[in-house]
Amino acid sequence: MTKSQVLVVDDEADIRELLSMTLTRMGLEAHCAATSAEALALLQKHTYELCLTDMRLTDGDGLAVLEYVSKHCPELPVAVITAHGSAENAVAALKAGAFDYLAKPVSLNQLRTLVRSALKLSRPATRRSAEGEEEPAPVLPVLIGTSAVMQATRALIDRLARSQAPVHISGESGSGKELAARLVHLKGSRQDGAFVAVNCGAIPENLMESEFFGYRKGAFTGAAADRDGFFQAANGGTLFLDEVADLPLQMQVKLLRAIQEKKVRKVGATAEESVDVRIISATHRNLADEVKGGAFRQDLYYRLNVIELRMPSLREMRDDIPQLALALLERQCTGREPPRLTAEARAELAEYDFPGNVRELENILERALALATGDEIEAEDLQLAPRAAAEETVEEIATGLPLQERLDATERKAIFDALEQTHYNRTAAAKVLGISFRALRYRMERLGIKDELDAKS
Repeated sequence: MTKSQVLVVDDEADIRELLSMTLTRMGLEAHCAATSAEALALLQKHTYELCLTDMRLTDGDGLAVLEYVSKHCPELPVAVITAHGSAENAVAALKAGAFDYLAKPVSLNQLRTLVRSALKLSRPATRRSAEGEEEPAPVLPVLIGTSAVMQATRALIDRLARSQAPVHISGESGSGKELAARLVHLKGSRQDGAFVAVNCGAIPENLMESEFFGYRKGAFTGAAADRDGFFQAANGGTLFLDEVADLPLQMQVKLLRAIQEKKVRKVGATAEESVDVRIISATHRNLADEVKGGAFRQDLYYRLNVIELRMPSLREMRDDIPQLALALLERQCTGREPPRLTAEARAELAEYDFPGNVRELENILERALALATGDEIEAEDLQLAPRAAAEETVEEIATGLPLQERLDATERKAIFDALEQTHYNRTAAAKVLGISFRALRYRMERLGIKDELDAKS
């Protein structure tokens, strides 16, 4: 059986020997080059499944090798080796298309993990059950739409899936950011690992460190046993940090270190432990603006926003609304034929602005299904209030009141509208409103909404 070949590029002989020995013990054949010129010559003669290159070479840098591979061998994953503490070099390489990076001194455990992940891209492993039988590939969620913007989004997701670079997903609430993150995970080499989704805005600040990194028994009152955190749960897979802009500054510092060092320390522990986690983050806010305002660390922003994936709003893909609505109706009518949308209903959906995007469309159709009396959904079943009428209602409520009471009345209505739209799911309502879960909880308590709802339940 022919061994898989790996190209190692480094101007230090001892590093080349260490990497070559490790790869050989993994059953691979290593070809070594001391310069970028030697590396390019080998790339022209052989077919490799992975290239490991140092960022600093005597005749240039690893980016030249990466650039050649991107142009002539686009399917070949390239991992770069950077000097200790050279975070900028690692980020530059990832932005240029590197699969992943290793920091010197090279951790052999991290090297082995990186190699296995890279080889999965070149030769996807057959999924087998515990009994050894071949399993079907995982069923992938679908981003529906044939518009140019949606086709471009799907193409970018496919490219991102071939990398280990951190991805930041931006977009309005309800535009499918978590779905996109799951697709990046499931289409990539980590598909057999866990996908751990975390709502950063829903975790109390005093529990954040233990929730993210875990804790040792006796670390604090109530710590009756050792417990893993989100990083350990996602080891070998993907950690999705939703609403990452809600992280307090103190936690941002600790998250930055965990990403850079690929190590975490449990609360109450004396030693760090290595973790192999790909980070995907998302927020409906503009992170660059958060950095300018001092609410988000610039160094963490650069580590998270190595590659940005922007999810389009529904307003940008109006031509996809009929197809998307049909798919949502079919999902909501499992086992039976879904009702048809009348021409008038389709026209209203096409003209509506959807501030809540796909999530709002799903809620509108669910409500329409309950109101429809036949095998068609009429325009009135959608209950889409014109924007002008909605604004007039808010003005009428607040007319004649002192300023603070007018503001409170407007805020109360916005919160109740969001709660009704999301069937009183407070986490989802916070996303519709564009605020964190903690901010929504505070506002509900201040305005007495929480007490009203508790009294009704």
